[in-house]
Amino acid sequence: MIVVIGAGLIGLGIAYELARRGATVRVIDEREPGRAASWAGAGMLAPYTEGIESPAYAEFCASSLRAFPDFVAALREDGGVDARLRLEGILEAAYDDAGASALRNEAAALAARGVAVRWLERDEARMLEPALGAGVRGASLSESEGQVDNRRLGRALHAACEARGVRVDGGAGRVAVEANARRVLGVRGPGGFIGADAVINATGAWASELEGVPERARVDVRPVKGQMLALAMPRGLVRRVLWVPGAYVVPREDGRVLIGATVEDAGFDVRVTAAGIRGLLGAALEALPSLGALALAETWAGLRPGSPDGLPFIGATAIDGYLVATGHHRNGILLAPATALAIADILEGRGAPELAAFSPQRGALRAQDVPERVAN
Repeated sequence: MIVVIGAGLIGLGIAYELARRGATVRVIDEREPGRAASWAGAGMLAPYTEGIESPAYAEFCASSLRAFPDFVAALREDGGVDARLRLEGILEAAYDDAGASALRNEAAALAARGVAVRWLERDEARMLEPALGAGVRGASLSESEGQVDNRRLGRALHAACEARGVRVDGGAGRVAVEANARRVLGVRGPGGFIGADAVINATGAWASELEGVPERARVDVRPVKGQMLALAMPRGLVRRVLWVPGAYVVPREDGRVLIGATVEDAGFDVRVTAAGIRGLLGAALEALPSLGALALAETWAGLRPGSPDGLPFIGATAIDGYLVATGHHRNGILLAPATALAIADILEGRGAPELAAFSPQRGALRAQDVPERVAN
């Protein structure tokens, strides 16, 4: 028995992959499945537009993007829910000369690496996206990126997990890990003790709060608040995902356009604030003035799991059988397929040297590698 704590996209993705490989899996979540960061995001799949600095992390994100078509197709086949993957490109626009110069250089650097990115002059950009304001100076188009409907992806994963025999217990109350000095034993919650050969912490922004985890196996995860809003949009006004100074804009097939997102160190506060929404709307309307006539349809906030070095925690800990998959920050939706594959491979005993940068034990390893200072 493998127990996954956390029924977001990461936790459900791991459970689904393990079930596909024949494992008996149970998912437990204190909340409703797929309702935390998985529900609150915009579903962007943007490993190149994000400008990720770590080569290992950039490649991991790119590998997950490549895995997405097969991932979504398998979920649709098993669970019957289409997550509406759209890899139509992401357009990032510049509105001053300095921004255009920097963006043109970034596009050229990506193209030199073999990434399908091209520079668009002002008129080309406005031809592709007429809603861009007249002040746009140019844009880069990352042709292989796009979006997935993250709320539908959560439903697709839930349905596919259940079709594969995974038991998903949402609203299960608080659970705690039980372990001895050497290895994990299982989890204990309101319904009693559940023995497990392995326990996976996929609780996102709450990963550091999980009870019962021995101190040497804990990871340093903090919540990073993100506020968003949605406008009711006529079909075709915005055609693809746009990045503009201070915001991103994501059109959806349900007649909404999403605008996000703030990045705030506010603890576990998920209130929507006037200042947060004003900032997002101001940035979006400056770049796309025609959005000003649209009706405000929804506002919300969520908590991303952040880490001190900006990299996720994926893999085994100092306690045998206790694994962690969290700290994905802005890329949790994108990394659902790659993280699921990585955790399943680890549990099957297949090492992955390329994941060393994401080891939950990397803090301890770095401390051991630093020589002691000699007193003067």
